[in-house]
Amino acid sequence: MNKVAQFEKVSFEQFRKDWIDTFGDKKNVDIKEIYDNIELPIRATKGSAGYDFKSPIKFTLQPNCTIKIPTGIRCKMEDGWVLKIYPRSGLGFKYRIQLNNTVGIVDEDYFYSDNEGHIFLKFTNDTNEAKILKINAGDGIAQGIFVEYGITYDDNADGIRNGGFGSTTNNS
Repeated sequence: MNKVAQFEKVSFEQFRKDWIDTFGDKKNVDIKEIYDNIELPIRATKGSAGYDFKSPIKFTLQPNCTIKIPTGIRCKMEDGWVLKIYPRSGLGFKYRIQLNNTVGIVDEDYFYSDNEGHIFLKFTNDTNEAKILKINAGDGIAQGIFVEYGITYDDNADGIRNGGFGSTTNNS
């Protein structure tokens, strides 16, 4: 197997900023404790392709509702690799939990973004069976798979990323 990447936490300052931007500055939430308990993604078995992302928080997701989760994680990758993120298979199968962007794509240069390459996961409970999803802090919610990619012979991209989601285009 090729070893092509390294997960690490974003700084506490970045996590705190993103947390407050996402959930507000609630005085009864210990952001530092949440940050300290973040676990880096790991594979469950030596035959697993996916690295399991765990929820940093306890949450309930009602049918047809959405939640955006700052994971506190970033990933440094070798050139020519991308991290694809999918909902955990069981959550999709049992609850129809979906990532809002269908498949999360974390480019190799995202690590160097202004937001430290902070990976967010935005889920929707798309159940048609009125199922409520309950997740505890530390539960697996997504899996990331590293995939090698190629470029065209006439490629001449020379742009430099300087931001998060959608930062490589001017679309809003």
